[in-house]
Amino acid sequence: MQSFQGVQRFSVFVRNRLQSLFGSPDIGDAASYEVWRHRFMYQRLSLGVGLALISYLTFTLSQLNNLLFNPEQFKLTWLLTQMTVELGLLGGFLLLRTAIGVRYPGFIFLLLTWLVTLSPQVRATLQGVSQPAIIEWPLTFFSLATLIPVCWPLHLIGQAGTFIYYLGTQIIFNLKVEFPTPWMTSDFLFLYFFWICFISNLSVYLYDRLARAEFNSRRALQEAYQELQIEQERSEDLLLNILPVPIAQRLKQIKQKPATIADHFTNAGVLFGDIVGFTELSGKIPPAELVQLLGQIFTRFDHLADKHNLEKIKTIGDAYMVVSGLPVPQEDYAQAIADMALDMQETLQEFNLETGQKFQMRIGIAIGPVVAGVIGLKKFIYDLWGDTVNIASRMESHGIANEIQVTETTYNALKNDYAFERRGAILVKGKGEMIAYLLKGKKHLAPLKVETLTVE
Repeated sequence: MQSFQGVQRFSVFVRNRLQSLFGSPDIGDAASYEVWRHRFMYQRLSLGVGLALISYLTFTLSQLNNLLFNPEQFKLTWLLTQMTVELGLLGGFLLLRTAIGVRYPGFIFLLLTWLVTLSPQVRATLQGVSQPAIIEWPLTFFSLATLIPVCWPLHLIGQAGTFIYYLGTQIIFNLKVEFPTPWMTSDFLFLYFFWICFISNLSVYLYDRLARAEFNSRRALQEAYQELQIEQERSEDLLLNILPVPIAQRLKQIKQKPATIADHFTNAGVLFGDIVGFTELSGKIPPAELVQLLGQIFTRFDHLADKHNLEKIKTIGDAYMVVSGLPVPQEDYAQAIADMALDMQETLQEFNLETGQKFQMRIGIAIGPVVAGVIGLKKFIYDLWGDTVNIASRMESHGIANEIQVTETTYNALKNDYAFERRGAILVKGKGEMIAYLLKGKKHLAPLKVETLTVE
């Protein structure tokens, strides 16, 4: 088992190293194409220096082989030149790891280009001749164009520096020109290197344009994807503001349209709250101010619903509807809906003190079975149906200002922990007479004095 894990770690290490050598910098991490190109050049320089060093070492081994087994083919000047280049490449490799190398990869590019192309020229100059390197130059120019195909002016400068040295030393030191083969002429040599440089620079220029276009396209795609994610998150937030989280998740998984979601809950608490006299107040103050006041009140109620882990169902004008025990069932559903009602009363009193208003509220509560779900396709909401819902609505509409009216079933479920006042039988539309109670508070917090009731 340990040996298998060791092999896995080694394979991951090798894969990461190969990716760092042969991969390209992430476009998403670059602020602009110039920044990405700078990182690309630095990364490919590290690869290029390593490959050049390995290739020169193979030629050095070839010279050492000649020294041992073919002395007549051994050339000391070649060996010294190769070793000089190898030392220079090793120095360049180390320089790339410094702050200068990271910041100025183009400078390292030129130094290493001239190190490889001018080393045989310096050797020839010391021997008193000028000899064009028909192998080292093309191999260097094509290799650089393949490994670092960006920033073609830099390639042109590297090539120009090579030819300036070649022609400059001829003029300054009056060196004799030696062609590699008898049939080669100056015209042929000019055309040979002209087309090599032209093709190399053209390929770099075309790749650079292609890379810039790809960078811009991928950045545009990333930006569009990010905007899509933002819009998707906004849509998700809007959906979660309309529907409970479990229902929203189920709705997204339903493929058929129109979608229907319906669940039966045996134990649920339903609360209706209505601001007394709000309709009459709408004719006395500007509509914008009225809506703002209502929004401030309901926003506070929303915070209370979150506090008690309840589900706000909807608002209808100046009425507020909230439910406990769904969509996730809870054991203390009756206590939670009662605490919500008491906090709503307290919150409305605080709001009146802060704003100088005199809002009053009727609250009705019923507990029992309900059906909850989502129907339709457009403007759907999570809604409730059932006798419990109707009775809770009647408890509110037949209630008393600044009181919480509950059913006898609710009273029986809460009477051990909460204080109530029996209101007695009231006539409920569609149900006939029903015994109703007024929730006064928790027993240890219940007021000692009960005021005279006035029916609204």
